Amino acid sequence: MAKSAERLEKEHLVVGISGASGVSYGIRLIEVLREIKIESHLVVTKAAEMTIALETRHKVKAVKALADHVYAPADIGAPIASGTFKTKGMIVAPCSVRSWSEIATGVTTSLLTRAADVTLKEHRPLVLIVRETPLHAGHLRTLAQLAEMGAIILPPMPAFYDEPHKISDFVDQVVGRALDLLGYDWPKQKRWTGRRKTSAAD
Repeated sequence: MAKSAERLEKEHLVVGISGASGVSYGIRLIEVLREIKIESHLVVTKAAEMTIALETRHKVKAVKALADHVYAPADIGAPIASGTFKTKGMIVAPCSVRSWSEIATGVTTSLLTRAADVTLKEHRPLVLIVRETPLHAGHLRTLAQLAEMGAIILPPMPAFYDEPHKISDFVDQVVGRALDLLGYDWPKQKRWTGRRKTSAAD
């Protein structure tokens, strides 16, 4: 059952934005968390800051301002670096090959991957919106290892049944799916409701 808005008000969710292509997923996620009143704890890597400038019209400062709490990638003393800081989980959107490789090995070099490692060891949901294609055997083995460790692997593969018309439609669908996996119901998420009735002419 989806959580009510009343319960969401004091819940903490960690968001990581890495340097992979697709930073729009992370930016939109922070916007939606504010909309549904979930407290966001954001880490943006240096590579992600470059990608934000390359792929979007957003200023990095404006993106960070959307979150409730922002931490530097090198801030290993941040609350989210410890399992004693209670959160409802973490979403890395997008998740680069380097980031998922660090998480899989436990050899973490930034707050983003440390927070993800903490999420796994505390048995909290960790959703990785992985961005790479095609995938070679090494990628697949690492992703399988992460799944075995408890991570949820969510490649951003949108459906077409709701007839998306804009890139933002695709982004919203992926963000909505990620929130679904943590039990959050975003009212704007378009859902499959069954086959359309066809006319006799069809």
